[in-house]
Amino acid sequence: MSKTIVLIHGAWLNSKSWEGFKARYEAQGYTVIAPDWPYDDRDPADLRADPDPALAKLSQRQIIAHYADIIRALPEEPILIGHSLGGVFVQHLLDMGLGVAGVAIDPAPTPGVPLGPHAIWSALPVLGDPFSWLKAKVMSRNYFKNRFAQTAPKDQADALYDRYIVPTPGRVYWNGVVGVIKINWKNPARAPLLLIGGEKDLIADASMTRAIYKKQLQAPSITEYKEFAGRSHWTGIDAGWEQVADYALGWAVGHARAQKVTPISKAA
Repeated sequence: MSKTIVLIHGAWLNSKSWEGFKARYEAQGYTVIAPDWPYDDRDPADLRADPDPALAKLSQRQIIAHYADIIRALPEEPILIGHSLGGVFVQHLLDMGLGVAGVAIDPAPTPGVPLGPHAIWSALPVLGDPFSWLKAKVMSRNYFKNRFAQTAPKDQADALYDRYIVPTPGRVYWNGVVGVIKINWKNPARAPLLLIGGEKDLIADASMTRAIYKKQLQAPSITEYKEFAGRSHWTGIDAGWEQVADYALGWAVGHARAQKVTPISKAA
């Protein structure tokens, strides 16, 4: 069984968002790696104050390649756990033959699956700006309080925003429209996959996660869906996050495929 876990963050957050999951898994004896996206590897406050200009040009394809290189360099095949756009990246990495099991928590819009109404509305601040393709955008505090983390205590929202929120490239949103990377839903080599939805998610509708699940069922690999009642997109940090973390890891450990004896081959 693999004792290595790779945590993959989504848009608007960096690896700091995984601090609870990372510490919890490490306490259980796992080696946990939570890589940042390229140009995202500083404290959120520093990133907001002075983002690297290269961040604005970062694409989904580059981020996936970044994680693939990290995974291939590991001494054993890992469990992959991703949140939001990181949940989309988990699906792409599994499609490339990487990982012994994957968990996609509140996955963002995934190629080939219609957007849910909340996902459409939540994308408007980026896609409504035609120049966002060339920008690193910063989430507003109002958006954070009312959509991204609407279940967090209102008196803590500003402190949570300051601790975790980072700029994100508008290009990764546009890559859902331009330069789309397709997923082979019938891939026989894809490792087991768990999709987790949140009942109150206003960024990635649970209905959209269920639609992704139905697409992924076309593969012969084990594929399951779990929905958490009362949980928002902020599920990895919000009160009760431990339940989500434990379910994700327990499922992955229980369903992971055997590790390959030969080295992981590079994707074509």
